[in-house]
Parts: sequence; C-alpha cells; structure tokens
Amino acid sequence: MSESKTEILVGGVVLAVAIGFLVYAGNTTGMTRAGAEYTLSASFRSADGVSVGTDVRLAGVKVGRVTRLDLDPETYRASAFFTVQDRIRVPDDSAVSISSEGLLGGNFVEILPGGSPFHFEPGDEIEFTQGSVSLVSLLMKFVAGGEDEAAQ
Repeated sequence: MSESKTEILVGGVVLAVAIGFLVYAGNTTGMTRAGAEYTLSASFRSADGVSVGTDVRLAGVKVGRVTRLDLDPETYRASAFFTVQDRIRVPDDSAVSISSEGLLGGNFVEILPGGSPFHFEPGDEIEFTQGSVSLVSLLMKFVAGGEDEAAQ
C-alpha cells in the first residue's frame, strides 16, 4: 500500500512541475494574452529575421507581437500585421523599423513614436517604415570598399 501512495505523490509532483513549466513557457513566449490588443500593419522592403510571434517594442518595452507576415504580389514588399496593447495609443506620424538585438541576437519590430496628437485606429497601416538591414551585405560592402581604396 505504501508503494501506491509514493507513486501517487511522485505523479502529483511531476504533474505540478509540468503545469508550472507550461504556464512559464506561455508567459515567456507571449502565447498568453496580456489584455486587449488592436492590430496595425506596415509594409517593409525586407523583413529578414521577422516571423509570427516576433516582439513589437516601443522604447525597448514589449507592447505586442507580429501576428501575420505576407508578401504583397503587386509591390513585392513584406506586409507585417502586428498587435499593440490597447492601453498604448500610437501617434499617427510614428514610424516602424526592424531592429536587431545585437550581433548575435534576433530581430524585433520597433515602433518609433511621433509627436502627433492624433492616433492610429485599429486596422490602420503605418506608412513610415525601415526594413531590416542585412549584416552580411554590410560586411560585403565594407570589404569591397576597402579593396577599392587599396587598389587606387
């Protein structure tokens, strides 16, 4: 009889740890909703490093996430749809850029707020954008530029 009590106790502990892990993973990855959100969109020349679930930040603070990424067949630009917390009102002259966390870090969508007294409404598109910059292409330009100067 004591073996079955021990098995039940160990099973309960394992189940509690599993539930705790799932709650932690959901909060960390943004899978749980932190409250009401509204959707905005933006069009980028290049959206390298951005995928569904990528953080949307304002002043370094996560305020939303990317929910959809499509290719516009007419303009050949990446259309990103993302959420912003309802309590954050984004001025309608704001810009959006794809920024990097560093040399080894990932990319995130950064909202650069403007100074307008008017705000975007849910479903609006932010027109002022800057796509991601490829670190490899920058290094190639630097190397190619250095060779040209040495040849002269």
